[in-house]
Parts: sequence; structure tokens; C-alpha cells
Amino acid sequence: MGMAAACGLPLAHFSGRAQAQAAARLYDLPRFGNVHFLHFTDCHAQLLPLRFREPNVNLGVAGMSGRPPHLVGEALLRHFGIKAGTAEAHAFTFLDFEPAARTYGKVGGFAHLATLVKQLKADRPGALLLDGGDTWQGSATALWTQGQDMVDACKLLGVDVMTGHWEFTLGAARVKQIVDRDFKGRIDFLAQNIKTADFGDAVFPPYVIKNMNGVPVAIVGQAFPYTPIANPRYMIPDWSFGIQEETLQKTVDEARAKGAQAVILLSHNGMDVDLKLATRVRGIDAILGGHTHDGVPAPTIVSNAGGKTLVTNAGSNGKFLGVLDFEVKSGKLADFRYKLLPVFANLLPADPEMEALIRKARAPYAEKLGEKLALTEGLLYRRGSFNGTFDQLILEGLMAEKDTPIAFSPGFRWGTSMLPGEPILMEHLLDQTAITYPYTTVTEMTGETVKIILEDVGYNLFNPDPYYQQGGDMVRVGGLRYTCDPNGKSGARISGMSIKGKPLEAAKIYKVAGWAPVSAEAKARGGEPIWDLMARYLRSRKLIKPLQLELPRLKGMQGNDGLA
Repeated sequence: MGMAAACGLPLAHFSGRAQAQAAARLYDLPRFGNVHFLHFTDCHAQLLPLRFREPNVNLGVAGMSGRPPHLVGEALLRHFGIKAGTAEAHAFTFLDFEPAARTYGKVGGFAHLATLVKQLKADRPGALLLDGGDTWQGSATALWTQGQDMVDACKLLGVDVMTGHWEFTLGAARVKQIVDRDFKGRIDFLAQNIKTADFGDAVFPPYVIKNMNGVPVAIVGQAFPYTPIANPRYMIPDWSFGIQEETLQKTVDEARAKGAQAVILLSHNGMDVDLKLATRVRGIDAILGGHTHDGVPAPTIVSNAGGKTLVTNAGSNGKFLGVLDFEVKSGKLADFRYKLLPVFANLLPADPEMEALIRKARAPYAEKLGEKLALTEGLLYRRGSFNGTFDQLILEGLMAEKDTPIAFSPGFRWGTSMLPGEPILMEHLLDQTAITYPYTTVTEMTGETVKIILEDVGYNLFNPDPYYQQGGDMVRVGGLRYTCDPNGKSGARISGMSIKGKPLEAAKIYKVAGWAPVSAEAKARGGEPIWDLMARYLRSRKLIKPLQLELPRLKGMQGNDGLA
């Protein structure tokens, strides 16, 4: 039964018997073929069930406009034939988020994911579980244990193969320690595009070939190519990254020459990059992608010189599990089936063993995690091309605590959502801020410098060539109004900047608050961690009223299906 049919229950009826029926229909996924992959990505260390609002702004420009993943709301529903007001519509869009979240409950959670993985593996002999990365970062406990809670959970979950991105912000030594100690003989950590900076030697294996039901299958790893730019270079000083098309082609050819009859690229490029890559590298049957947090219900089929490649992206925060079934005949792919399954915590019982591991991992930190900082009267979320309400809260906290007229906050895509009336706990704050370079800053900038920064981020985010997109959403800006033309030329996307109705003066000096600087100099200077600043701000306010988003005025975006 198709997912739309499985989830086609109206909001008011998703309970009791209907709940049990929906679970059976949604997760009773018949086996197809002889080669099977399960895929999750970008869980950002979220071990417990959560809420995560999908974006209402996910702009695509140039050839990326109007196609997955740059579809939101009703445009996404139309494209994939999903019925409005269903569980599936809630999982994949922001529509009716608050009432839908209260009706369907939380999503994800490793104990519930474990139950689903076991169920699907039981019906799919030899199925491999692939982890697309951004797994060891994003929560308080992952930060405080240097990722060990997630490493232990992934081992128990049965992960077979992994690549990475935010993992590298734990530092090269810690990553190597985990790979060489915890993963040895159990999980293959792959990255064909990570080399030593001096001699270009492989840091990790580029691929692995496994035999599944008599079929040799290759999985190639592709780590986030812009890690040393998007994150501090000093954390991985001796490694080079990049897309490395030519090396990837040689790797795929080598795997095929060694007998691989199916080739999977486990990628953390982001979907736009993967779509371009699929046109230029032959011999890849499917790209199981991540990084951009796009939950895409069906693959995009891309033609290239060697045939066709399926390109997918499996969302974030443990919300989804991708299921890819291949029928391989006579040494090549003959047919496939793909489902991106939402992980509804109230439809999947918690796996007892995983639940016990999670409880043990969290126990030493329970009191600190549970501190009530404030109460929110409005919906708090992060994801979106320009801003989210939790980002707005951080901007207001920075400006208040640092006494500045302007604040910048990174365009991070991770961070859980909260419903009105819920207490903001220390855990929720750390869900938004738990990084290894959390320093807050105050910098004196000219108006011209402020514009240059916004132009630089716009060049990254809205570049018509996806290979020049280095990840993340637009920097969040507090106190400053501006106009953005995503289709504009380099250096001319940002205009009309003003503070409190007065034009920003190019030569005037302004104090700008921020956090998460990537330079070694900023690390040396230190600076109060963002969670300490925000905890103090929240404790002093006690009640957070609904926030008004500070958003840019947009030019040229009329009719864009990434804007709702």
C-alpha cells in the first residue's frame, strides 16, 4: 500500500484503532528485490523523540528553482501527490504544524527508530544500515561526552557504514579514536574525498564492497566537501576535503572493476550538489544524500553518460528512515523501490535495549538538562532560508546581553522545535547551540563590512552553481532591515540596509554581536559560550512572548515554490 494511502487519515482520527491501523499500513513495507539499504542522516544527536518543523522558506534559484528539494508546503504536496491534512503532509511540510504536532505526537527517537530498523531488516536479508553523518553533534549529551553517547547508540542500532561532517568538529584526533577503536570491525567509516593535506593520502577508506544475497555491492563515502570553510579549520588542520569529481569517478570505476554490481554513494554533499554530481559521474546507481535536511518523499532520476542515477535526501533529526530496494539481475540494476518513512514515535514501540542505553547515557546529566529557563508562549523553530523563531530569540538575547544594535547568528539547519505553552529547558537551549566553538563575540564593523558579510553568505547560499554552495542557510540578522535579491549578481544581492528606519552608513562603525566564530584567533580570545548568555537571558525574562521574525524584503521571488 502506498504511503499516501497509509497516512491518509485526517487529523481528528489519528488515535486508538486508527492509530494501530495506520502503523500497520505505514510500516508494513513489502520486500522487493535482492539488495536492500536503510538510510538515515543528520540526526544531530537527538536520541529522544522530538518535534521538528519543516521550512516554509527553502529557496531555489536558477536551475534549482521549482524542483526538489526547493518545494515547501502545498507545492511539495502537489509535486509528490500527498493529500493535505494527513500524517504524511505533517511529516514533510510545515502546514498546520502546531495542531498536527499535537495530534500526531513526536517524531524520531533512537528507541523507536531501532524498532523500525529491526522490523525492516527482519524482512530484508543482508540489508545494510547507512548513516549519512551529522550524528555525533547537536545535543548537550553529545557535546559533553564528545559524541560517545551517539557512538554507543549507533553501534546498538546496527549501523554498517557511515560518512561525516559535524563529526569533524570534535577534532581529528577524536574522530580517528572513534573510528579506530569503537568502530573497528563493526562500522565502516568512509570518505573518498578526505586526503592528507601534505601528500594527498587517503585518511579513511574511500569505499567498501559487501556481498548481499550473492550480489557484490559497493558503498562509497562522500564527506561534506566544505568542512574546513563552514567549520573551524584548526580542528582538522592536516586534512583536505572538496568534491573531487575525478577521484570519485576513479573510485566508482575501481569498485565496478572489482565486481560491484550495484554502487551507492553515501553523501553529505547536500541535494543540489548531488543532483549536479549525478550528471557528471557515471556508474553510481543511487546517491543517498544528506546535509541539507530535506525530507524528499521520492528520488529524482538523473541521466548521465553511464545511464541513470537516483538522488535522494532523507531529512534530519531522526524523523525519517529511507528504504531503498534494488532488483539486480545479470550484474546490473533492473528495478528499484524507494520509500522515505516518517518515524512517528507513538506508532512504533520503543526498543527496550535501546531505551535502556539512552536512559543510562542521560542519567548523569538529568538535573542540568531539566532546568526550566523560561516558558514560551509562541512556536519556536529554526529551519528556513532566512530566519526561525528560535534564531530570533537568540538574536534578541545577543543584542540585549551584549548591548549592541546588530546581531548575527549562524544559519544552522539543526535545532528542535517547541510548541506554545512548553517550558524552555536547558536541554532545548543546547539543542540549538551545542557546538565545540560556542564563543560569543562583539565586533566593531563598518556598514560596508556588514554588507560584505551578507553578500558573501548570499553568494554561498544563492549561487547558481551548486558546487559553490558551502552549506547552511542565510546568516540570521537582528536589528538590521535589508532587501535581498537571490537572483542578483555577486555583490549586488543586498541593498536597502537600515537600523531603526535610518540607512546603514558605509563608513560608520557599528557594534555587532555574534557567536560560533570559525577563526583560531576567536578561539584564542575565548568568549562566553552562547548557552551561558542565553540561559541568563531566558532566566531573566521567564516568559517568552510570540516573536516577530526579522526577515529581509525579497526581490524576484514571486511564484517561487520554495516560498510559502
